[in-house]
Amino acid sequence: MQPEKITLSTELPGRTSAFRVAEIRPQVSGLILKRLFEEGSLVKAGQVLYQIDPAPFQAALDNAQAALGRSEANLPATRSKAERYRKSLADKAVSQQDYDDAAAALAQVEADIEFYRAALETARINLDYTQIRAPISGRIGKSNMTDGAIVTAYQPLALATIQQLDPIFADVPQSTTELLRLKQRLEDGRLARNGTDHDTVDIIQEDGTPYPEAGTLEFSDITVDPTTGSVILRTVVPNPGSILLPGMFVRAVVREGVNERAILVPQQGVARDPKGNPYALVVDAESKAAFRPLTIDRAISDKWLVSAGLSPGDKVIVEGLTMLRPGTQVEAAPFDPPRAEQKTVGSSGPSNRPDNPSQNRGEGEK
Repeated sequence: MQPEKITLSTELPGRTSAFRVAEIRPQVSGLILKRLFEEGSLVKAGQVLYQIDPAPFQAALDNAQAALGRSEANLPATRSKAERYRKSLADKAVSQQDYDDAAAALAQVEADIEFYRAALETARINLDYTQIRAPISGRIGKSNMTDGAIVTAYQPLALATIQQLDPIFADVPQSTTELLRLKQRLEDGRLARNGTDHDTVDIIQEDGTPYPEAGTLEFSDITVDPTTGSVILRTVVPNPGSILLPGMFVRAVVREGVNERAILVPQQGVARDPKGNPYALVVDAESKAAFRPLTIDRAISDKWLVSAGLSPGDKVIVEGLTMLRPGTQVEAAPFDPPRAEQKTVGSSGPSNRPDNPSQNRGEGEK
């Protein structure tokens, strides 16, 4: 056994969701004159989707404009009168009451102007709201309203829904048990982060084909789902061709880190006792077969990643196990693994029986 440098990864199932979702609702009440988009098409932010009848809102705008103009027309005369009364009050030409009335009239006209300016702005905003625009760019779904329908401001039923699909989210759950193990391995130094590469996530589609674009791990949720004991890992995936659609099942290959001194044992050299605990037979210093219990981390290709039980330099027996027992004298010879084209086992996984001759070969001793 010799240590190897490997990059550990975990394959997790998950589903895709839209990067942004906008439900289109009217902000004023009225009659829809026309729908201005094609269902299922791509729309741009700011594009007009529906036109509500603007006539009553235009009338309200004109009314506010006229009221503001009337108040502004009264302002010069009222201001001049208040100023004359102020000067005359010093000469006792007018009473204090007359001056107070003129000053109050001026203040009222100025307040009216501010009020009608606000009313004019409100009317202008409501008139602008008669054109219902897309808040985001994306693909719009079916319309829930037709021309001639009456809508109300902020109604519960959305007129349509826009979803931004490029990029798209891939949300995958990871068990808190695995999360704690990963943190422990990082703290113990058994794993190391390799720059920003650990944030890269490979996506496998529903049919098992790799997705051509790699995603980026955005964040790990901090809330544990009590029903599954897992947290959500959110990945942002480029989706220029809209190949991935919201709700699709995907698998995400998340890179955990780099193990600089990994011990990989051919799976044919690992067996299990009656209790299911893994073990291997090694050649000790006296050239005898010795029993060695193992702690298995995971399968990597046709090998087991051993986290405890073996050290660099150990000689693991991978062939001729059927006639061996612990303490048997053996003559060890280097194992020559067959070429790749001679392997007969596919991806269905090897057996745990040590004497299975159809196993994939790995490095070790026989």
